[in-house]
Amino acid sequence: MKHASGVKRFGARYGIGVRKKLGKSEALKKADKECPYCSYPAVERLATGIWKCKKCGKKFTGKAYTVSKQKVEEEEDGEV
Repeated sequence: MKHASGVKRFGARYGIGVRKKLGKSEALKKADKECPYCSYPAVERLATGIWKCKKCGKKFTGKAYTVSKQKVEEEEDGEV
């Protein structure tokens, strides 16, 4: 069986199901993300669900470990 490299640290402990789930979530978290505004592949995670593009500087929300592909429409202040 092939283990994800981040889960090898647990050896035979905690059961295979738990290690597989942890490996998938860690791989999602560490993978390169693409900015939904400028499509640049350098997005950093500031906190759970809060992301920031390193190129255009936009802050946006997404899922905990992945970025959603939808652009968030910005509202202008003062408009009714």
